[in-house]
Amino acid sequence: MSSGAYVQSDVEKRKQISIRGIAPVENVSNIKKTFNRHLHYTLVKDRNVATPRDYYYALAHTVRDHLTGRWIRTQQHYYEKDPKRVYYLSLEFYMGRTLSNTMELEEIEDDAGLGNGGLGRLAACFLDSMATLGLAAYGYGIRYDYGIFAQKIENGWQVEEPDEWLRYGNPWEKARPEYVLPINFFGRVEEKDGKKKWVDTMVVFAMPYDSPIPGYGNNTVNTMRLWSAKAPNSFNLRFFNNGEYINAFFEGKELRLKQEYFLVAATLQDIIRRFKSSRFGSRDPVRTSFEAFPEKVAIQLNDTHPAMAIPELLRILVDIEGIPWERAWAITVKSCAYTNHTVLPEALERWPTSLLETLLPRHLQIMYYINHLFLEKKFPGDEARLRRMSIVEEYGEKKINMAHLAIVGSHAINGVAAIHSEIIKSNTFKDFYEMFPDRFQNKTNGITPRRWLLLRLGDGPVPAEGAEAENKMKLAEYIKTTYNIEVNLSSIFDIHVKRIHEYKRQLLNCMHIIHMYNEIKKDPNKAVVPRTIMIGGKAAPGYHMAKLIIKLITQVGSVVNNDPIVGDKLKIVYLENYRVSLAEKIMPAADLSEQISTAGTEASGTGNMKFMLNGALTIGTLDGANVEMREEMGDKNIFIFGMTVDEVEDLKKKGIIMRAMLRFNPLLWSKMCLHNIASSGKFSSDRTISEYARDIWGTEPTEFKLPAPHESPLEYNDSPDAAAAKK
Repeated sequence: MSSGAYVQSDVEKRKQISIRGIAPVENVSNIKKTFNRHLHYTLVKDRNVATPRDYYYALAHTVRDHLTGRWIRTQQHYYEKDPKRVYYLSLEFYMGRTLSNTMELEEIEDDAGLGNGGLGRLAACFLDSMATLGLAAYGYGIRYDYGIFAQKIENGWQVEEPDEWLRYGNPWEKARPEYVLPINFFGRVEEKDGKKKWVDTMVVFAMPYDSPIPGYGNNTVNTMRLWSAKAPNSFNLRFFNNGEYINAFFEGKELRLKQEYFLVAATLQDIIRRFKSSRFGSRDPVRTSFEAFPEKVAIQLNDTHPAMAIPELLRILVDIEGIPWERAWAITVKSCAYTNHTVLPEALERWPTSLLETLLPRHLQIMYYINHLFLEKKFPGDEARLRRMSIVEEYGEKKINMAHLAIVGSHAINGVAAIHSEIIKSNTFKDFYEMFPDRFQNKTNGITPRRWLLLRLGDGPVPAEGAEAENKMKLAEYIKTTYNIEVNLSSIFDIHVKRIHEYKRQLLNCMHIIHMYNEIKKDPNKAVVPRTIMIGGKAAPGYHMAKLIIKLITQVGSVVNNDPIVGDKLKIVYLENYRVSLAEKIMPAADLSEQISTAGTEASGTGNMKFMLNGALTIGTLDGANVEMREEMGDKNIFIFGMTVDEVEDLKKKGIIMRAMLRFNPLLWSKMCLHNIASSGKFSSDRTISEYARDIWGTEPTEFKLPAPHESPLEYNDSPDAAAAKK
């Protein structure tokens, strides 16, 4: 190496290897030894035959080693202190990559795309915040063999390909075969001596895989436990492992119901085992009688997908633990809380009773009984209200309304933005709000700044000048390499990334592109601010209109990008296979954030917050969290257009919403960017989770900071209590 060559300092090397603030590296030479040990003994490779993927896995195992001591200490601490535990149940956890800030090796890691969009990414941000706030919290989900499909654009059309995210294994997870649990399906209900018993069932096994969820700067490492379906030899497992997940996710077929019940049945067994074996519960007969269950357990249902937890918990308490119905019902309601994520009628889950009768016969009985007790004596003579509020929908095919079940069976119901929470009280669930006004709350969503800002910037002071230009240059290089499109670095990077859906109005954006193109063609010499419009997102496989919208955008892009008169004044890029790791490239480079859903349709949105945090200006409607963003930053620092919720209701199918036209003043734009960044604090998921903890879960974030373990993996206390804590 020449004397003038750049040599990284030991400090810089440590920063690149560590997860900053989570698993700092004290000694680079120790890291090298651990790395080589994993390369040899875990991967059984030497440097002559090792591939870049082998190096990534060796590094991932090395970083995980640094988390393991903290992980074990955290669980010991929870066992010794026995705090109230929070269980966050979600059918989606859109985690993205775990290894970041590690040079080129991070590009090798597949995204953990176990989700469809905002709901799953929100769950991932929440896990980060729960660990950072020191809450004794657990994320519970399903370890799908296939994540959300990988999107390819071929001849302008979306093509779905399987996302085999586990094909090379997952170095972050730890399988726990010692905790395999039986899950029952089908069968019949037998009654003897007045007691009901679910018999002749078909059994599937749930095997847990644990992944560490590190907090920031506090040495806390919580656990995300994902369940994988394993079949006994006598049963051919027809779901979870053959890629049908993709279609089931969107079509709501029998597979989806099986997945939902599989999650809650396995999770509740685990929750109850931990409750019974806790340090104090195992010695206290009052504790094991379940009277203290709501004081020690908070179960948060992320949308209606895990709502089967309500009848399942009742089944366990009544049929297995022998608790009288009234007490079991009180325990269930006090323990469960429900987050609503949508007001769109087609997105509210309803399951045919014929399907439930076959698949989960005892649960159907329980849900009928819940409904009978709920409606009995409540509104005598008011048949219309009884019909509207019934958990069992009688018109058409008989169905169970899962949102109604979740509301009746939970002590708290929350929307995810102020405007959304008002809509569910005044419209979607108006009857229920009138009956249970104290149950309804708002918890505006948030995002973790650790992933969406800190990983991009680092811990130290960041020079503002040049940072955005560098991010734009990196994204432009990615676009050139991936799509062979040259973009103008001086242009406005105008970005619209989210699921493709009519209510999210990518079509409106496309109409605006056509308008801008026509304006340039009409007067090619007119001075315009160059603009690069990027649109990305996946359409549900069966959603034909959404696929047509993608086709239209790509075809319009093909015309615009190849018109020599337009040149670099306007460029259109369709960002293929939008996912968390791609979002991490996009957000820091954005100038303009498109948040243009019809007012009253987007519950909250979180992409809007990620753009805001990174200094992009929002053009949007008064929908979801945009309303609160405007309140925080002021009217002058956001571009709002279109109708309000009330105007949309009054003028549905009338009128035209026009796009705001922007005037570009570089100095004014910079000031607006700073206002956005400075006012984004409210939208941290730390604030959201603190509100959940205090207002719903009955627990408090802790300032307690666990001591950092030494480098040795054997420094933890291996006492009998510690052994029990590992459970």
